[in-house]
Amino acid sequence: MVKPFDKLKLHGFNNLTKSLSFCIYDICYAKSEQHRKEYIEYIDEQYNADRLTDILREVCDIIGANVLNVARQDYDPQGASVTILVSEEPIEEQREIDNEEKPGPLPESIVSHLDKSHICVHTYPEIHPHEGICTFRADIEVSTCGIISPLKALNFLIHSLESDVVTIDYRVRGFTRDIDGVKHYIDHEINSIQNFMDEDTQNAYQMIDVNVFQENIFHTKMVRKEFELDEYLFGIGKDGYSEQEQKDITDTLTHEIQEIFYGRNIPVIGK
Repeated sequence: MVKPFDKLKLHGFNNLTKSLSFCIYDICYAKSEQHRKEYIEYIDEQYNADRLTDILREVCDIIGANVLNVARQDYDPQGASVTILVSEEPIEEQREIDNEEKPGPLPESIVSHLDKSHICVHTYPEIHPHEGICTFRADIEVSTCGIISPLKALNFLIHSLESDVVTIDYRVRGFTRDIDGVKHYIDHEINSIQNFMDEDTQNAYQMIDVNVFQENIFHTKMVRKEFELDEYLFGIGKDGYSEQEQKDITDTLTHEIQEIFYGRNIPVIGK
């Protein structure tokens, strides 16, 4: 029996569907209503449909896909989506397809289709009307058919978007047949999504894996290790707050981050 991650000689097209989906969260604090409004405006400018389209074009280049058509939309009052139709690039004889378990390249809401597959990103800016918490979520999915792997886009996407908390799912669905007619349910080796991230990313985040190997389902949750208050304040730096206010804001932000990371509401002691 050929191991799933050996180089396979296939009978026809590779019918496996490889889907990478993840949410990226950016969290900050804005004291006044005006600053919260300016935060939404900043996010809508920083991650508008044009910018997201540029990011997705880079993703297509990284995973090896040709852009066929682009559809994009900025929403009122906030948020954006982009759809790009793409096809798999022709494989030249001298080109070596690399599905090795290692990080993809780094970078200096989008949906795109790779023949029978797709890539999608949608953005969701949101503010808390009373506590000053502002969050930005980018919901991303990269799904490919054939030999190309969406995992190669991981590093680029994580570094292209400001990421305090990241949740990632990777799944291989379907099967493909080799020249002897044997079905294969995965065509590359994978022990953890973490192995496709660069060293700087791994050092910057605390990570937890929940994998179901027999079903080819892989899940990783990430939360940034270091917390520097100034990096989470919008409109006013920490010098604009008293020491007690800085402590209260820090407690509020870290509590918000932990709730998002664990995906559940956590009671606040004393409230």
